[in-house]
Amino acid sequence: MEGDTFSGLVNGTQVDNKVLQNFQKSFVQVQSILDQNRLLINEINQNHESKIPDNLNRNVGLIRELNNNIRRVVDLYADLSSSFARSMESSEGDSAGTLRSDGKAGQKRIRPG
Repeated sequence: MEGDTFSGLVNGTQVDNKVLQNFQKSFVQVQSILDQNRLLINEINQNHESKIPDNLNRNVGLIRELNNNIRRVVDLYADLSSSFARSMESSEGDSAGTLRSDGKAGQKRIRPG
């Protein structure tokens, strides 16, 4: 049933399997980058504590790599946010009901033209 609508509900709205797969893929990428950042930070700390000039010089490149990784994580989260917003907007057109911030079901108000 690949490509079918997911049987579960998110905030009262059915979610497409492709959307969920994209979210999972992005979260796996983010986790991988965060794991790499943890290793970079450990190495940066060890180099700093050693006070060896070559190690301190190496930290410059490691910190640049860390900053680039952080930018990548921010970009991935921004893409996830946009993708989620688009999926929720498109699913709202399929459903007349909405959930209020308190989690209770409500109805959309349709304003006369």
